[in-house]
Amino acid sequence: MRIDAHQHFWKYNSVTHSWIGDTMSAIQKDFLPADLQTILQANNIDGCIAVQADQSKTETDFLIELSAKHKFIKAVVGWVDLKAGNIIEQLAECKQFDKLKGFRHVLQAEEPGFMLQNDFLIGIKALKEFDFTYDLLIYPGHLTAALDLVKENPDQLFVIDHIAKPNIKMQYMDEWKKKIETFSKLDNVFCKISGMITEADHTNWNEKDFNPYLDAVVKTFGTKRIMFGSDWPVCLVAASYEQTLSVFSNYFSSFSLAEQEDIFGNNAIKFYHL
Repeated sequence: MRIDAHQHFWKYNSVTHSWIGDTMSAIQKDFLPADLQTILQANNIDGCIAVQADQSKTETDFLIELSAKHKFIKAVVGWVDLKAGNIIEQLAECKQFDKLKGFRHVLQAEEPGFMLQNDFLIGIKALKEFDFTYDLLIYPGHLTAALDLVKENPDQLFVIDHIAKPNIKMQYMDEWKKKIETFSKLDNVFCKISGMITEADHTNWNEKDFNPYLDAVVKTFGTKRIMFGSDWPVCLVAASYEQTLSVFSNYFSSFSLAEQEDIFGNNAIKFYHL
């Protein structure tokens, strides 16, 4: 299967989705499975991973409900309060939903030290007991703390979303590259080649802008620990789904067929236990 490992659905609400500012007016509306299914079919994508865009149980329930109705939604990455005192009970309840495979917190909005607090670490350690994955939504400034987190939990599967959001628009990469390379030997950490379009110049990006970053990610994680994600509909701020997919398809076109199958499907299947 070809899998889009990172996308979102929402019923737009200016309060709930306050992060969608006026510069992102193109996505200030509803985006639901019917909107994506045709796009995936047109691009020979067999399924997707729906990822939370709001930190609430309501959001997780919403995505679970959508996944139950649509076969092409292969997995859900929801939200749960990992710092809650009853986290074990919450995770046990979550386990009843077959397509709920993992969780995410918007760590990019927190101080780096947030993920190293004792109650958060207790929650992370509980994930392994229930075979849940964890998506790391972070900025380059969080990578040092994230490295400590994943080293402390070597049996827990993590994936870094959006290659940790380096500033591609300004072509800043030295500090990001130095930090991302520290994950090279940590087999429990994967990386999503997603969200890169919106870190570039929205109106004047070029495919070559992404190559140095992709080079660094491939060097660090190899082809067995990276996965394609469109970040639809957020990508629409800067590019169509087809344009987003083509950036990565073109970059990896010289790789072997087996490597391309891993990057565009097999690795997501392995990571999320599809």
